[in-house]
Amino acid sequence: MSYKLVWADYFEKDGIPNQEIWQYETGGHGFGNNEDQYYTNRLKNAFVKDGVLNIVAYEEDFENRKYTSAKLTTYQKKSIKYGKIVVKAKVPKGLGTWPAIWLLPNSIRENMPWPLCGEIDLMEHVGRNPYNIHFSLHTKKYNHNIGNQYTHIVSNDKIFDEFQSYEMIWEKDKIEFYLNGIKQVTFEKRGDDDFEGWPFNEEFYLILNLAIGGNWGGEIDKTIFPSVLQIASVEVFEKGE
Repeated sequence: MSYKLVWADYFEKDGIPNQEIWQYETGGHGFGNNEDQYYTNRLKNAFVKDGVLNIVAYEEDFENRKYTSAKLTTYQKKSIKYGKIVVKAKVPKGLGTWPAIWLLPNSIRENMPWPLCGEIDLMEHVGRNPYNIHFSLHTKKYNHNIGNQYTHIVSNDKIFDEFQSYEMIWEKDKIEFYLNGIKQVTFEKRGDDDFEGWPFNEEFYLILNLAIGGNWGGEIDKTIFPSVLQIASVEVFEKGE
């Protein structure tokens, strides 16, 4: 199968992340998970240096929270529907960290509620399970609130020290996840599932963030800060002819 590069970010210019691709999502309302950070639009929380995007969490009082971090999205900048996505990332170590590379549909911003809208998790990690990487899908019919989400866990002891390549191939009725070019799992649309079971035929946007604490992140080790999620590249491809 051949793929054609549609857009990419190799983080070649130091400073503010490319505003033609990324926008900040800000706030400290917990984001549905009782998260402990406030996402800011400050350069100290998200900046490019030496070819790497750094998303940095600090222990500091800010608005209603005791921690700050950043959440970058391609919403209204770059939409994705099908194809291949490859993100090279290095995750932080320590209790309370919750980095993620994931996608939500544009429709969630148009009053389509979660989990009906669907969610694709290209990479999730929590510091309390240090070497485990999670690939997951959430839908109204299958989601973590009812304990039946599509999910697959891969163990890798190099995720803190070396950039790993997280990849997905997204087709109409299936989504495949890869780690460093090796297929890990394929999730397929099940039989007679309608939109409530497989909402993955819409346009989605990409999200990069480092959450702290919350329902899944759990207990926070205050000695780990500043904590940094590093992204070396983002590539989005469409299927070739």
